[in-house]
Formats: sequence, structure tokens, C-alpha cells
Amino acid sequence: MELQKVIKGLHHVTATVNDAQEDYDFYTKVLGLRLVKETVNFDNEAVYHFYYADEIGNPSTVFTTFPYKDQGVRQGVIGNGQVVQTSFSIPHDALDFWEKRLINNGLSYSKTKRFGLETLVFTDPSGLVLDLKANPQDTREDHIWSTDDIPKSKAIKGIHSVTFSVEDGDATGKFLENFGYRKVMGEDNLTLYEVGEGGPGNSVIMRSNPDGDTGINGLGTVHHVAHRVADLETLEKVRNYIEDDLGIDITEVKDRKYFKSIYFRIPGNVLFEVATEEPGFLIDEDKDELGTSLKLPDWQEVRREEIEKNLIPYER
Repeated sequence: MELQKVIKGLHHVTATVNDAQEDYDFYTKVLGLRLVKETVNFDNEAVYHFYYADEIGNPSTVFTTFPYKDQGVRQGVIGNGQVVQTSFSIPHDALDFWEKRLINNGLSYSKTKRFGLETLVFTDPSGLVLDLKANPQDTREDHIWSTDDIPKSKAIKGIHSVTFSVEDGDATGKFLENFGYRKVMGEDNLTLYEVGEGGPGNSVIMRSNPDGDTGINGLGTVHHVAHRVADLETLEKVRNYIEDDLGIDITEVKDRKYFKSIYFRIPGNVLFEVATEEPGFLIDEDKDELGTSLKLPDWQEVRREEIEKNLIPYER
């Protein structure tokens, strides 16, 4: 199976974070993303699952979080076997705007250049490493979310790429090529891979770090990165290929309500997900109402009162 024809790029990134209120405030009020869905972790109903994205939650714009404060989850350690940095894409002329915005919000940052792109690197309240990349090639324009103090011309367009760190770059690189990504270029110990149309939303960066420490999942770490396919039929074919042809252990198809997906660990131990583009976040809310109330799948709806009672309230 030629996965380069069916893996279309990134779908979302999911991280484990600390406090729900500070998480919501940071991603909606500082970065200016839209909360397109408030639900719960389907595997732990006492924890919110926040989906931040563009106006309607288009795949490749979605960053999701599990706020695990007071749930007995320790602070994580960022290292090998994880996504170590998540990059957001901003308009090519928005760098000065975002520098000032980071400063005005009391955020320390560093300014660097990676693969020719000016980049601002900083951390969120839980310790996740993020960056903003000024990219003139990002053509995502239709559903950019803007706020009163972040105009559309300066707003984040979506996920640009993720950087993950691995001990064995050769084995991981070979897998990425089998998975449909193509090697584009290298820079120091980093290698850029693209799939589909390439560019923002369709790129991953592998950091080869043979002497690095192994990451530990917990607060302030990325749990997984998801890649997108068109539909369930394609997802099932990808699953069979990964299990039968590549010999990698993989989950059964999971129903995440807004998409269906599979999970597996690649060589290098990074947790990958493959998720369908359909049905999307408009399945249970109108566009103007996205993210304004707690949404549950049918199998949890019967326990709504109990679930709501166990969630820690936050203010929008």
C-alpha cells in the first residue's frame, strides 16, 4: 500500500497539561485559538478534553489538551520517544506582532531560524515547548479564527509541524518513508519530512538524539500526534498495512465521535494516531455555538449529571 497517497498530513496534536483554567486562558486569550469542542477524556471522564483550532476545527489546525490537575499525574519529562516541540504557523509578516504579544503577556521566548523560517520559541503554562513559525507558503485562509486583539491578518493559521526526538534516527526515518512521508532536508541533527502537498500542516521534524534521555509522560508533555486520512475505509486499510506489512502492534479502530482513529508506537517509541477527517466538529453543534457547552458521546450522555459533577469548573 502506498501510504503517501492516503496519509494527507497532520490531523491534531494532543498534550497532557495541568490546570484547565490556565490552559483555556492561554490557548484562547494569549494564542487566540478557538475552543471548538469541550468534552471529556473518553478514557477518564473526570478530565476535560479541550480542542483548540481554527473557526471550525479543520484537521491540521487542531491542538487538544487533557487538564490533569489534581488527578495524581506527575510532571512529565520531555525527551526521546515524544513530540518535544509543537509549531504553529503564522503569516509571514506577523513576527513582530507576536514578539510584542508574547512580551506583553509576560512570556520569555527565544528567536531562531529553522529550515529557513523565522521562529519564536516559548513554553505554555504547563511547560510544553511551542513555537510560532512565520511562513509565506501557508495557504490556509478560509476559516482563520481572529479575536478582538488578534486580527485575521496576524492570527495563527494552524499547526505547522511537530518535532519529535528519537534515539535511532535511521530506523525512525525508514519508518516515516514507509508511512508515506518523504525526506526533504536535514539541518544539524534535525530532518524535515513532508507528506501530501507538503508545507505547513503536512510536515514533521525528526530529531536524532542517540545520547538523549528517554521522555516520561506526564504534565507538560505531548501524548501523541495524529495524522489524517479521508475516511473510515481508508483508515481500515492503513491499519491492516501497518499491522500486516510493517509488523507493528496497533489498536482496533476507536470511535472518538468527531473522528475515528487508530494508535501505535513507531520505531523510536513516539505515539502516532491516524484519524479520519470526517465527521468533524460540526456533528453536534452549529458553527456559531462550537465549544460553548459540554458535549458527550451517546454512551456517556446517560451519565451526564455524574460526569459534570466530577469536573472542575472553569470560566470562559
